[in-house]
Amino acid sequence: MNDTQPTAEAVAVKDGKILAVGTMDEVLETRGDATKLIDLGGKTMLPGFIDSHGHTYMVGIQASTANVLPPPDGNGSDIPSIQTLLSDWAENNQEAVKKVGWIAGFGYDDSQLAEKRHPAKEDLDKVSTELPVLIIHQSGHLGVANSKALELAGIDASTENPNGGVFRRKEGTNEPNGVCEEYAFFMLVGKLVGTFDNNINDALVVEGAKLQASYGYTTAQEGRAIGSGLAAMERVADSGELPIDLVSYPDVLEVENPKPTMEYKNHYRVGGVKLTIDGSPQGKTAWLTKPYFVPPDGQDKDYVGYSAIDQETTLAAVEKAYANGWQILCHCNGDAASDRYIAAIGKAKEKHPDVDNRPVLIHGQVLREEQVESLHKLDIFPSLFPMHTYYWGDFHRDSVLGPERATNISPTGWVLERGMMFGSHHDAPVALPDSMRILSATVTRKTRTGKVLGPEHRVPVATALKALTIWAAWQHFEEKTKGSIEVGKLADFAVLSDNPLEIDEDKLADIKVLETIKEGKSVYKRPVGNASLSNPAVFGITLDHSGDRHCEGSQIPGFKPVCGDGCFNHGLSVMLRAIESAAVAK
Repeated sequence: MNDTQPTAEAVAVKDGKILAVGTMDEVLETRGDATKLIDLGGKTMLPGFIDSHGHTYMVGIQASTANVLPPPDGNGSDIPSIQTLLSDWAENNQEAVKKVGWIAGFGYDDSQLAEKRHPAKEDLDKVSTELPVLIIHQSGHLGVANSKALELAGIDASTENPNGGVFRRKEGTNEPNGVCEEYAFFMLVGKLVGTFDNNINDALVVEGAKLQASYGYTTAQEGRAIGSGLAAMERVADSGELPIDLVSYPDVLEVENPKPTMEYKNHYRVGGVKLTIDGSPQGKTAWLTKPYFVPPDGQDKDYVGYSAIDQETTLAAVEKAYANGWQILCHCNGDAASDRYIAAIGKAKEKHPDVDNRPVLIHGQVLREEQVESLHKLDIFPSLFPMHTYYWGDFHRDSVLGPERATNISPTGWVLERGMMFGSHHDAPVALPDSMRILSATVTRKTRTGKVLGPEHRVPVATALKALTIWAAWQHFEEKTKGSIEVGKLADFAVLSDNPLEIDEDKLADIKVLETIKEGKSVYKRPVGNASLSNPAVFGITLDHSGDRHCEGSQIPGFKPVCGDGCFNHGLSVMLRAIESAAVAK
């Protein structure tokens, strides 16, 4: 990723930093008596990947609940399969369920379910009527609760919608149907997370970071830190358990004094603050200027989604960030949300012309071309989400936005025409933090059905790699220490099974991360027996099974699990591990 030296034969590392880069002969001149030589055997090594936007703490929750993701990342293809996955998970994790008192699943996607609808509370009642059951949408912006969960949360026909959220109702009544959007959903998640003790919260952070390391990330991001999650990240950093760097962005509306710093302490720092203006397009809660192509149930043809916060709050939050010199990241999926953020940045820059805090617009799914020009003029860094073209491209075209607007989701072509940098992110746990899936989608823009969505926004492989490395490093003010293999930078590397610059573009998603190296130390190695299989995160999630003696089998048909590679075995759940630790401590 160094334009002046795009390739090299060898790299020398000393004390966690890059000592030399070049030909084999040049680098071997630095060799000493204690030098350890490592031969990659023809594999490809890149700079470690940098998370342009994700949620490490929530990735830990993804890693600790039933996997109800749709194929290819899971088996949640219809409502009966989700019911089975939840029931099986509860049966295999009885101690976790007993301790926490909930059954939870992550990753269902109504657009990919055979029924083409959200499950209802009655569907989840078939899993349990005695325990609360909660499933989290793949977007992370809504979810479904069973009758018991609604009861415990005190939600019934008399409950009004909270600001910035909606309890969906049964047709013709005020009775909640179980689907909860945005802040209504966050109320339910709060009930779940409120049962976690410190051991569980800490384990979520560690396992989230491990999961990202398995995909070659050496710098992760918690893109909206609050409450228990923020405290857990601080504790984990103090304990020295973080395997990779983690940058957190506390919610500017929730955390009064986030104390950002450029200095890492035990691989952790607060990078700035986060603001959220709207929801998700696939959940049809993003705030648009023109109506949804097919409105969600209960909405008319003029429905455009809604903002999570008002204009006054937006202006005050951005002003606060500029007044304090904090970097601000803002979640804007819909173009109406982007309009509001762009206007707020413009006003803040007029008042604070000397503040250089590299403001970031997160997602930008429905950016219009004139908005991209505004980002360029205002020096707002776009962290885009082209991976949506694969996961939800068909749904955006046929239901969310219609053919014209869907063509331009995450418009990387317009960004590059203006000579701008951008980040390409996973937003995990919205999807798995799969670096090669991001690369593939950014380059090919192919949907699940193989159709190209917006060919003018396709990006060359080398450029897409910059969005995962050096440009993402710039976003975090870390371009001088990370993002490329150059002398003096940190020895952060990802070793891949194939060279993305040489492999067929349609096979980019099949590349496997074989090893992740953080400051010269290996923090993840893919077991040799599974080098050709999908990444370990798909199969159940926790990466440390060193204490396990046997495997009970996998929920993935035809897959023979190998202990230590995230299989579904008797000790799979990090939640269970954390609960066991808590029980011992008590």
